[in-house]
Amino acid sequence: MATFALEGFQGPVEVTLAPNITKDQLLDFPAFKVWRNTLQANLALQYSDPKHAFHMDPYTLRSIAIQSVDWFGKRIGFLKLKAVIRNRAGKDDPKKDLPGIAFLRGGSVAMLMILRPKDSRDERLVVMTEQPRVPAGSLAFWEIPAGMLDDEGTFSGAAAKEIYEETGFQIPQSELIDLTALALQHSKIPENKSLQQAMYPSPGGSDEFIPIFLWEKELDRQEIEDLRGKLMGTRREGELITLRVCDYEDLWREGARDAKTLAAWALYEGLNRAGVMMELRKKPRKQPSQDGLDGTSQD
Repeated sequence: MATFALEGFQGPVEVTLAPNITKDQLLDFPAFKVWRNTLQANLALQYSDPKHAFHMDPYTLRSIAIQSVDWFGKRIGFLKLKAVIRNRAGKDDPKKDLPGIAFLRGGSVAMLMILRPKDSRDERLVVMTEQPRVPAGSLAFWEIPAGMLDDEGTFSGAAAKEIYEETGFQIPQSELIDLTALALQHSKIPENKSLQQAMYPSPGGSDEFIPIFLWEKELDRQEIEDLRGKLMGTRREGELITLRVCDYEDLWREGARDAKTLAAWALYEGLNRAGVMMELRKKPRKQPSQDGLDGTSQD
């Protein structure tokens, strides 16, 4: 198997490649770039922060084995790797290595779409999608609209594109509110800026990060009713999507199986209770700063 030395860490890191990927292809894979940059930044914190839990015996990245790669046409879709990250305590005992198996797929976006019928003062409805999710063993999984980041330059651009593909709504990016970024602006937990302004649904096994956006709109009731059961999705990409409409008051229950749906509900509820959404509605629309897609922060 081909190997090469990955620079940028405390010492050269030996990378062992799977048969169906080259060094250049790996280094150009956006998800690997983000993962590598984030890991570099967090390993470095062990040395710069005297209060870091591992400051006295820091961990270092020793090696990476690329175990498998799935290609989506000419681009990498999914990649599985095993990283050996060890400190002195684990020198003679591999059991003390940090868990290093990671499934890389990169970032996604999710959208909470709240529709308010013009003939009702208090009613709120949420657009959901029903589609096959084979990893969950389901052919009819309910969730809020979501999709992987691809060639869009910003999170909100990708969100607007996904909304159009999955629901048919053409929404200006300026009408989207980044709920995750808003919440993190008010977080009291000291956190380094190397992480994305997004929620991580499964950080124990996957790098996937999901910024969650909100779109609220008043529509004629008939426009909302016309969404029920509407078939959507990009068929050439295997998307078989049926639109569903859920009462907002039932969202916590009907979306209980889907992490991003629950996260969207929790963020929206929390920001409303904290008065953030009320203040935002009083101001001209201004988006929170967007994180770049290469693992760097763009303030």
